[in-house]
Amino acid sequence: MASRTPIGRLRRAVLAALVGTAVVVPMAGAARPAAVPAPPPVSLGPLRAATCTTDVAARFAANRDGVLAAERTAAGHGDRRRAAALRALADPARGLLSFDGRDGGRSAEVFGDLCRAERIAVLVPGSDTSFEQYGRLRDGAQALLQRLGDRSAVVAWLGYPTPSMLSFSVLTPRRAEAAAPTLRAFVDEVAAARPAARLSVLCHSYGSVVCASAAEGLPASDIVLYGSPGTGVDEVAALRTTAAVWAGRGAEDLIGRVPHVRLRLPFVTVGFGTDPTSPGFGARLFAAGDSAHSDYLRPGSVSLDSIAAIVAGDSRA
Repeated sequence: MASRTPIGRLRRAVLAALVGTAVVVPMAGAARPAAVPAPPPVSLGPLRAATCTTDVAARFAANRDGVLAAERTAAGHGDRRRAAALRALADPARGLLSFDGRDGGRSAEVFGDLCRAERIAVLVPGSDTSFEQYGRLRDGAQALLQRLGDRSAVVAWLGYPTPSMLSFSVLTPRRAEAAAPTLRAFVDEVAAARPAARLSVLCHSYGSVVCASAAEGLPASDIVLYGSPGTGVDEVAALRTTAAVWAGRGAEDLIGRVPHVRLRLPFVTVGFGTDPTSPGFGARLFAAGDSAHSDYLRPGSVSLDSIAAIVAGDSRA
């Protein structure tokens, strides 16, 4: 019964912080580097269904120019690691729907042909994702696209300053709440560009808190939560979404050891509440096999097969 008292809840919140650090330190290695200066992004026109191919090509070209300008600024600032990451991002073979190099950096990279896709997945990453630590997000997007096959597109949406697992911000919903309008606007734009496509939003770790904050009115068929510490609500109904909400957690994901509590303090809320894979939350569960916290989109994994089936509309609760 002690855990139900305010002191007990506080102890569990502190335990969540300690366990969360134990989960992430081996994976992230280091906190996200400090932001470096970058020019403001170029002004981009809207994506329209009638001119989707032309609009996307124009964005790719404009954003590549923006990346190269940010690379030059980073190099001049002496941040060689950021400059190298931006040079890789400026590869002509890559396609950015959006880019902003300021305040740590934002981008949305497309894999596949967005304008011909019948199914589109938007990946929303969790903590410690940046241009310098972008490999897992990109690898996951490519693996999912390969598993989905033709007439599919995957967008890696790095549209917010993800929290570091070595900071207090990863324990609160503030960054997620700030990111939600941006995610909602982006998904609205993708849906408008390809209205006939089946659209799913895939939310990893802290990204599931972002998706929960953006869920109301989101034009998606599915919202998929995996490796989630919680969402900030106690049940699916509180998300106020028409999308099917799915949840899964791998057997080797240490996030399962984090207590699912939410403690409201005078100036901040700590923790994210109910486990999305618990019966009381009400999500549709999918098989995640033995996935560890960063392995849900690993080629050949049970979790990748399950998530691909959801995106394709082939899965059943």
